[in-house]
Amino acid sequence: MYILCSDLEGVFVPEIWINVAKATGIDELKLTTRDISDYDVLMKKRLAIMAEHNLKLPDIQAVIKKMEPLDGAREFLKWIRENYQIIIVSDTFIEFAAPLMEKLDWPTLFCNSLEVAPDGTVNGYMLRQTDGKRKTTQALQSLNFTVVAFGDSYNDITMLEQADAAFLFRPPANVAEEYPAIAWTETYNGLKQLIQTATAR
Repeated sequence: MYILCSDLEGVFVPEIWINVAKATGIDELKLTTRDISDYDVLMKKRLAIMAEHNLKLPDIQAVIKKMEPLDGAREFLKWIRENYQIIIVSDTFIEFAAPLMEKLDWPTLFCNSLEVAPDGTVNGYMLRQTDGKRKTTQALQSLNFTVVAFGDSYNDITMLEQADAAFLFRPPANVAEEYPAIAWTETYNGLKQLIQTATAR
C-alpha cells in the first residue's frame, strides 16, 4: 500500500521566510534550507535576526495570511488526495502553517512548534523530533506502507533517501547537482507522472 510524504514550502506554498524578508525589508531572512543545510544553524540565525529587528510572531503571521499556494498546487494536491494518502512533513511551525493549510483544504501536516512569549516574542522552537522527516518515513514503512516522497531542498534529503521512491521538485541547482541519483522535475504534471510510474510497479 502506497503513501506519499511531501515537503510543504517550495512544493505547495512559497517559502515563508523569503516572503517575510520581502515584506519587512530584512534581506538576511531570505536564507532558507536551500542555502544552509543545518536547520539548527539556520533557525538560530533567524531568531537572532528577529530579536535584532524586534520582529514578533504577529508580524510574521500577518505576512503569511496574505500568501497563496503556488499556482496549480491546490489542484495537484486534490488529485493526490483522490488517488493516494499523503502526509505533508515540514520543518515549519504550526503557528505559521494554519492559514496556508486552510487554503490547501486542510491536508494532514506534521510540523514543529515555536516558544512564544506573551508579547509575541519568539524565544525558541521545539522540533517534533530530530530528523523528523526521515523518522516519519521509517515509521510508515514499519507499518508496511511503501513510501513515495518528494521535496525541494537539503532538509528533505534524509526523507528522500529513506523513501522507497523519491523525487525533487523544483530544486535549486546546487541541490540537484549534489544529489544526481534523485530524479527531479519542474512541473506538477512531471511530478504526477513520476508518482504514477513509481506506484505502478
